[in-house]
Amino acid sequence: MGAILQITAAAAAELGRQASVAGTPGLMHLDLQHGHCEKHVIRLQPGHLSGRPVARADGVTLHAPEPQIELLQGLTLDYRSDISGGGFLILSSDQVRCCACGSAFSRH
Repeated sequence: MGAILQITAAAAAELGRQASVAGTPGLMHLDLQHGHCEKHVIRLQPGHLSGRPVARADGVTLHAPEPQIELLQGLTLDYRSDISGGGFLILSSDQVRCCACGSAFSRH
């Protein structure tokens, strides 16, 4: 499997933690919802709900629906936390515009 989506070490650690807590060690699912500030918002859930693997890091496999795979191509998923909480972020590239929230994006 070639990685469609890159996962930072921080994101892999949090994905692994969430999957384990949910009772689905090593399995997470990402899908895109319609956003308000940008076109797409990421939603992450434990388990393998549908689709195919798009990334694997540190023992966690992330799946996504087949129709959304092209939109994920070349993106990087990161996780940031501080004393007020944490969240997953999409790191932008030249072809992607990210919202200030970090979890919403649009392709140019």
